[in-house]
Amino acid sequence: QVQLVESGGGLVQAGGSLRLSCAASGRTFRSYSMGWFRQAPGKEREFVAAISWNGGITYYAVSVKGRFTISRDNAKTAVNLQMNSLKPEDTAVYYCTAPPQYYRGSLLREAAYDQWGQGTQVTVSS
Repeated sequence: QVQLVESGGGLVQAGGSLRLSCAASGRTFRSYSMGWFRQAPGKEREFVAAISWNGGITYYAVSVKGRFTISRDNAKTAVNLQMNSLKPEDTAVYYCTAPPQYYRGSLLREAAYDQWGQGTQVTVSS
């Protein structure tokens, strides 16, 4: 397993940018695909982005495609989420997450993931 710790959240004005980082412990990081989910107040947690174990394939929710970029650095055992052109509706707690080691199924479903960080708050003011 990997332990996940997010950082980089904060308050930003609409149109601004933030970069979230997720530090993962463990020597086996490169064998894990990784994902980001978010949960806004009063709403269910939703998929944001995911990246395959080698970084070769990325997935995005329709609502963030073209504005957010997920990337990973296996040498630093970290996964990042660059968020540009932020909107008030992006306000949420953002979670870094990992499915089981060597998982090769769909990365779009929350049920695929079994390891979660504590979350980091992102607030976008209008």
